Amino acid sequence: MNVTDEASTLIPHSGLRIQHSLPVMEAFYTLQGEGFHQGRAAYFIRLGGCDVGCHWCDVKESWNADKHPKLSIETIVAEAARHPARLAVVTGGEPLMYDLTDLTTALRGTGFETNIETSGAYPMTGAWNWFCLSPKKFKKPVSEAYERADELKVIVFNRNDFKWAEEQAARVRPDCQLLLQPEWGKQSEMLPLMIEYAKSNPRWRISLQTHKFMNIP
Repeated sequence: MNVTDEASTLIPHSGLRIQHSLPVMEAFYTLQGEGFHQGRAAYFIRLGGCDVGCHWCDVKESWNADKHPKLSIETIVAEAARHPARLAVVTGGEPLMYDLTDLTTALRGTGFETNIETSGAYPMTGAWNWFCLSPKKFKKPVSEAYERADELKVIVFNRNDFKWAEEQAARVRPDCQLLLQPEWGKQSEMLPLMIEYAKSNPRWRISLQTHKFMNIP
């Protein structure tokens, strides 16, 4: 992929910029390994930049946007279109640090479904077929993220996260899918508790990072 200079236009009074290019940490074709769409072939676009600061984050190298090349929207979409599946997953970092209108418009114009994985800490931009909200205690979601969420995915690091999960579930739509996912390093400790919790509270499902078991990106 070719690196381009960053170009953006400030949206008055919003602090956001319409992005004509974006910092891309990595982009790759694989299977969605977790959540509601687990098992589907998808093109992942991982944007650089995040200020949420989860101490257990497994992609901390994504946090500093300046370390990653800025690619034009045209280049990002052209690379995605080289692959047969028409599902694009935009993740990070925290992707909603950027205005994603241009990106999703271009992806949809090329026939892609557009999914996002976000902490919801920033205002929503872009057009999404599926909005996965994974809220973090360190920087809580904005109200519109709860209203838009199709999937609530709560990472379980310790026992207190079950209470946090219920607090978050109380704020999403009734038809939102509720998922509990163990933090990878705590899986052996937390998964037995999660299984019992889901059995006692059957509106919750368990999500596992199956891509790590399959040894794929």
